[in-house]
Amino acid sequence: MSFTLIENNAATKRSPIMIKPYFDRQVNNLGLEKYGMVLYDRVYHQEQLACIEHNGVKRYVTGLNEFAPDIKNIRDEEERDAKVKEIRTVVAQLERELAANVVETDDKDFWAKIKLLRPDNDEFWSKIELKCGNEPLYLDPVNDPYDLIKLYAINAGGFSIVAKSLEDARTRPFNKIPKFYLDKFEETVSTKTETKKLRNKALSELQKLFDKNTSKLFYVAKLVEASGSQYRKSTPNDLIYDSMDKFIMGDGSEKNAARASQMFLDACNQDMEMLKLRSIVKDAAYFKVITAKSDGFIYHKDKGALLGRNQADIVEYLKNPLNEEILIDLQKRVEQYWNH
Repeated sequence: MSFTLIENNAATKRSPIMIKPYFDRQVNNLGLEKYGMVLYDRVYHQEQLACIEHNGVKRYVTGLNEFAPDIKNIRDEEERDAKVKEIRTVVAQLERELAANVVETDDKDFWAKIKLLRPDNDEFWSKIELKCGNEPLYLDPVNDPYDLIKLYAINAGGFSIVAKSLEDARTRPFNKIPKFYLDKFEETVSTKTETKKLRNKALSELQKLFDKNTSKLFYVAKLVEASGSQYRKSTPNDLIYDSMDKFIMGDGSEKNAARASQMFLDACNQDMEMLKLRSIVKDAAYFKVITAKSDGFIYHKDKGALLGRNQADIVEYLKNPLNEEILIDLQKRVEQYWNH
């Protein structure tokens, strides 16, 4: 993987499929996470397609190799056959477009007749790479054969810097958090309707919290908004309400209204104990009461206690009665900022 400083040329094509920057709001990234950025302006990450070498033979992680372990290990025979047929269909299409080579998918010598996309064609696969920055990188697999290749490679795990989905990015361990993720979100008419329903439900919950439980609203706001650490106990409820209204509408740190609404609802469904614990952990990281070290773990800055790899680990650690002393210390330190 290399780091390249180049001019920013905006993509002219637009597509529902794009590679977007991903940042974990719980992890300090030189302060860039406050601005929804993963890299400095005009800086790009560039990475070649992953390659595994065994006994002198290189195997690229392309998603277009029917002999790859993840394909051969599919236990259901019908599912495996369907996947092999899909791979051959795509490979045959790419061979026609890129090498003017026509091969039928049911040819018994299919792979022997493939010229360009053979799994062992190092000259071709070694040139496949991705270059990503803070701006979304649009992929148009229907019209661009190389975008189609990249799409299959990302889904197969061929690029370490790009998760195959937002969910994949969120569930990766602390020391393997990607810089980018593949977003296939496309708002059809039905999807727009579902988004509106979700948004209206979130707005309804917001009104309920404002009317009946402003303490919980405080913790929800701290948790869902990237800049939630700005909120203090003295922050007017009207200001928090306005901020959460904008967040739900997609005008906060999460620009997708559907995902923002779901994030808000998920937070609302948690009990006060969990909300407060998660808020303490988030702000403890923001105010550097806890810090991540090079070994991939997060520690209490002063006491040196190992807390875990990510927020979920730390919350479980603090829920353990044996760690009550650390919990009390973190709560005391964080609430000093809240009460300021």
